[in-house]
Parts: sequence; C-alpha cells; structure tokens
Amino acid sequence: MAGVADRAMRELCRDYGAAYVVGELASAKGIARRDRKSAALLEVCAKEHPMGSQLFGDDPKLMAAAACRAMDFLPDFIDINMGCPAPKVANNGGGAALMKRPVLAAEIVRAIVKAVPVPVTVKIRAGWDEQSLNAVEVARRCEDAGASVITVHGRSRKQMYAPPVNLEIIRAVKQSVSVPVVGNGDVDSPQAAARMLEQTGCDLIMVGRAAAGAPWIFSQINAYLKDGTLLPDPPVSERMLVLLRQVSRMAEYKGERIALREARKHAAWYMRGLKNAAAYRRQCGGLETMRQLEELCCRVCMEQERMREHDS
Repeated sequence: MAGVADRAMRELCRDYGAAYVVGELASAKGIARRDRKSAALLEVCAKEHPMGSQLFGDDPKLMAAAACRAMDFLPDFIDINMGCPAPKVANNGGGAALMKRPVLAAEIVRAIVKAVPVPVTVKIRAGWDEQSLNAVEVARRCEDAGASVITVHGRSRKQMYAPPVNLEIIRAVKQSVSVPVVGNGDVDSPQAAARMLEQTGCDLIMVGRAAAGAPWIFSQINAYLKDGTLLPDPPVSERMLVLLRQVSRMAEYKGERIALREARKHAAWYMRGLKNAAAYRRQCGGLETMRQLEELCCRVCMEQERMREHDS
C-alpha cells in the first residue's frame, strides 16, 4: 500500500468504518537521515486516530530512533513491517526479509518497545518461502519481545499476492500466542472477512488492496458481520463523488499538481467493473487537473446511465 494509503485515503477509510489505519511504509534509515519525504510519511492527523506509524528496516538502533522520531507526530502505536515483499525493501534486509532472521526480528521489537510509550505492533508473512513457513516462531519471538498485536498475511514472500491466502497459518499463529492476532490477505468482500474470522479465530481483519477505489468495503464488512446485511456497492454517481472527495483532499494536502499525478491510479481503481472501464482507465492516465477529473466523472456518470437505460 506504499504510495496508495496516503492521508486522504486513510481518512476516507475511517469515514466508512475502519477500526484504525496504518500510515505508509517509512524507512528507518531515511528518517534517521532526516529525509523530508520519509518524515512526511509519519504525519498523523486528527481525523485518522487511531492510527499507527509504519516503519521498516533491519537495524534495531535505527528502528528505535525512527520510532522515537515518529512519536513527535503522536501516533497511537508503532507498526513494524516484516511482511513487505517489494524487492527494494526485502532485498535490503527489511520487510519480509526479517522472516529469515527471527532473532533479529525480535531484537527490533524489543528495541522499539523500550524506546516508545505506545503499543508496538508487528506485521509478518507466513514465511520467506514454502520451505520456511515460520510465522509461528516469528510471532512467538515478537510476543516475547513485547509486541502487543501481530498481523499475519497468509502467504510467503515468494508467493507475493498469489495463490489464495493460507488461512491455516493465520490460525496456527492465533493458537500459539496470547496477544491479539489480525488476519490479512484476500479480504475483498464481506463474505471473505467472515470466512477469515470463522476459519482462523483471529481477533481483527486487515483490509489492504481491496480498499483502493472502494473505501466503502469497511461499512459493507461491518454490516455483514453485525447482522448478515449485504450492502450493495454504491451507484456510479456516488462512486464518482467519493473519488472526487478523495482527490480533493489529496489536492488540499499535497497541491493539485502532485495530487492529480498520484490520483491517476486511484481514479482507475474507481472505474473497476464498469462497462467501458478500459477506455476510462486510459483517460485516467492523462489527468492533470481537478477540472479534467470532474469532467471525466460527469462523462462516466452520463455514459453509464445511458448504457443502463439501453440494457433495460
């Protein structure tokens, strides 16, 4: 979710009922070097609470120092990423690479727990590859080192985001530790959320990629888990209004030029499942101003309505 779950998206997810949010992945080395881009990823705003600052790295001292720096922005917790499979993270020892070094992973947790006054959470994967599915060991070590919550993505680093998530490894972690466990992976519908809860016994569910272009998934999951209600996806007109609201916030926080460049992928995600979606996505790739986005949204609404009337 790096480069995706920015402040505007996180606020929308909270509006739709997300229990808490986690900031974008921030480099401990970058923070230690006073890199402005890395530091900007630590900002926590009033509408986001409860929110955690998410750090990656492989040096306990640097990670602890970065966590202390993050506390200047008053996060509710510090989240250590031990699950990111991206080569630029894992190939440098951070993210999912820590699954290969359980002792170091625990040292990092212990150092941060000692350094900050807020809870420290950890996100791990099933393991590095299918020959080393060691999530239970890593989870136990992290708990012993002081981790308050453990999130498990039920795939190895080698598997990236396919095949289907392994619910058994999440269940095994839940049965092996006493701290709350959060299940993650393939939660793209209310039914998938219920299935993960039922089959793993986890305490909470983390939604990632499925919220991109569909922040209302949180209200849908909450309604289904509460009483079995299946809320429909919002109509196209509402989807476009939510897109405009998200990008307007991005422009407010980052400036229109940067926001619209970053919003192209978000706009394309909001078009998923629509008739003529491929053409709309191509148009999203050329967005440069809010006016252009507004015109595209209006065009999408009108064209979708015409196609609906024609089909009926």
